[in-house]
Amino acid sequence: MDHLPAPRPPSVVHLPDGTPAYTDHLPATYQPTTGVPQVVHVHQAPPDRTVQRLALGSGMGAGAVAAGVYFGPLLVGALTAIAANLALLALIASVCAWGVVTVVKSVSDTKAARKRR
Repeated sequence: MDHLPAPRPPSVVHLPDGTPAYTDHLPATYQPTTGVPQVVHVHQAPPDRTVQRLALGSGMGAGAVAAGVYFGPLLVGALTAIAANLALLALIASVCAWGVVTVVKSVSDTKAARKRR
């Protein structure tokens, strides 16, 4: 792997029509007008592509990268929904158990009081 160049993050430039674009996705006909780097704000920063580079470098292919990008957040959302449902069910079960214990204690105390009379 020593023969591969180190990945460098793409910078953002503005095309003549005003739309921002990454330098690694520029149209073939576009030539930058100046060599002065432009200011890139945080909300315009290029995304971290480490996972995609690792996946493509290991021969997984673009389909696997696209599946990871799509199903990753979907999996997190599904697991969060499952955890919320389980937490709600645990709360309902504990309230029901508390109610049953309270009723059983009340009934047994009433029976014990009747026997003492």
